[in-house]
Amino acid sequence: MWFSVAIICVGLVLFIFKYVFSGSGPNPFEVDTREPLKKMVHDRKEKNKVLKQGFLASKVPKDLDAIIIGSGVGGLGLAVLLARVGKKVLVLEQHDRAGGCCHTFTEKGFEFDVGIHYIGDLLPHKPFRCMLDQITNGQLQWEPLDNPFDHVVLGPPENRRHYPIYSGRNRFPDELKKCFPGEEKAIDEYMRLVKKVGRGVWLLALLKLLPSPVAKFLVYTGLAKRLSFFFQMAPRSLTEVVNELTENKDLRAVLTYIFGTYGNAPNDASFSMHSLLVTHYLNGAWYPKGGASEIAYHMIPIIEKAGGAVLVRAPVHRILFSDAKEAYGVSVMKGQEEIQIRAPMVISNAGIFNTYQKLLPKDLQAMPAIQKQLSMMKNGAGGLSIFVGLNGTKEELGLGANNYYIFTENDFDDLVEKYMKGKREDSAKSVPLLFVGSPSAKDPTWEERSPGKSTMSLVSFANYEWFEEWKDDKVNNRGAEYKELKQAFIDNILEVVMDVFPKVTRDKIEFIDAGTPITNTHYIGAPKGEIYGADHGIARFNPELHATVRPQTPLKNLYLTGQDVFLCGFAGALAGALTCGSVLLNRNLHLDAITLAKKTNYINAKLKGE
Repeated sequence: MWFSVAIICVGLVLFIFKYVFSGSGPNPFEVDTREPLKKMVHDRKEKNKVLKQGFLASKVPKDLDAIIIGSGVGGLGLAVLLARVGKKVLVLEQHDRAGGCCHTFTEKGFEFDVGIHYIGDLLPHKPFRCMLDQITNGQLQWEPLDNPFDHVVLGPPENRRHYPIYSGRNRFPDELKKCFPGEEKAIDEYMRLVKKVGRGVWLLALLKLLPSPVAKFLVYTGLAKRLSFFFQMAPRSLTEVVNELTENKDLRAVLTYIFGTYGNAPNDASFSMHSLLVTHYLNGAWYPKGGASEIAYHMIPIIEKAGGAVLVRAPVHRILFSDAKEAYGVSVMKGQEEIQIRAPMVISNAGIFNTYQKLLPKDLQAMPAIQKQLSMMKNGAGGLSIFVGLNGTKEELGLGANNYYIFTENDFDDLVEKYMKGKREDSAKSVPLLFVGSPSAKDPTWEERSPGKSTMSLVSFANYEWFEEWKDDKVNNRGAEYKELKQAFIDNILEVVMDVFPKVTRDKIEFIDAGTPITNTHYIGAPKGEIYGADHGIARFNPELHATVRPQTPLKNLYLTGQDVFLCGFAGALAGALTCGSVLLNRNLHLDAITLAKKTNYINAKLKGE
């Protein structure tokens, strides 16, 4: 019997090896497409010619190869990959500018980023960086943040404790040990677990690329958990793992502080998800020079060069299906007119809920396979953002190229539960967790573009239900009660910020406004105001879910890309694009990106040696 089992396992391994390492499709990373750096464009009107191309039926290219719904990085990234192999792609965006959470907006002369606060894993030799260079023609430049790049602030004003977080595989734990003498063993074990989990994430991608029967075999036999430490640790909460390591409550808080970047309290956060975030920033943190709009600005021309287009103010009304349940296009609302656009493939970057619950006909929504996927996912936490425009330079205001995570105390699970379950009026007056960053201080081009001015981005979470009664009102005319509720959040958060940043005073503020969950619904199409897509709690990391929610949907010619296919955030959305591209092009683009990095590093090393 054991001999038969061994034969089956060897056969399975050989099949997986053959499937993963072979691919007959074209490779978008085969040729190095980087170009010499061009002068950066700061003129807003010039950039808008690329980012704000309004939809007209006459602008739709003929003989499309694919339509992508949504111009977030998961959609644009995939469009570029397809364009690189000669595909003609149309990207449709419901907002008035491209970029999704990478877009920027301007108020009273201040430019604000919506969702890009900092990115990790961007050392020149890393596959992620090499891939980004290829899909932006090498024109997207990155500025490193200060080190320490994050600061954790715990406690009330009269008892604030400040813990700096440094990048560097050795410096990160070494600096923590300086803050917490006697906790060396706990910190070393934490680092060991985090790194080991990070190395096991390969199977998450593999479950989405293997033929469905093989992926499900790995799941249902338990092999997925045996093969990958990522899935072994995925059912364990962040709270559970960290509490086993140390009794020190401040250290527990510092080891879990970054949960805010995916939106789940530590007792509902998978240790595996958390580990990916920690390893993502171990080698440093970066910000795009020129602001987040640079990302879409350098991707769109590549799509256009292949004959495609990125059109905004193009709300997709529905996906079109034949009687055989095959997608063949979409319809776009232009005023009261419904314009149909055809293509052999439709790919949604609009998220699983928008795609399945809003864009499918009712009879297809009811399909058991669709309902199963929906039952495995739930909406993520609603985002609350406050945008502050200030009179003064970063030096005058005490702002740096770093971030602050501010908490009223060190028991994060208790803080989040009381806040999110509280009445909206009470919670608005006591926001217990806050991210603070200054985009202007991170961007070396800012002083040239906006001398004497600065910006701050303040981010927390809020229940969609607190604001839901105003969701159907006009975005700039939601009534006095809505404005009062927003102002209560602003006033409370501002008091915290001014206490931690004493040089930021009310007389320096020239502009301030808040974006609530229903603001997110309006501008980025988030159904419940979420900023990280579908929920990233422990349930999200069940191997069965990752074998089931894949780029291929139960409907022929309809695919998914972006955050909900893989994981949240900028890197997660691009991993979703790579995964979807792998399916569409019949080759493992994750491995192609790794091969590209090795090739690039070899060439660079050779040039240095000459």
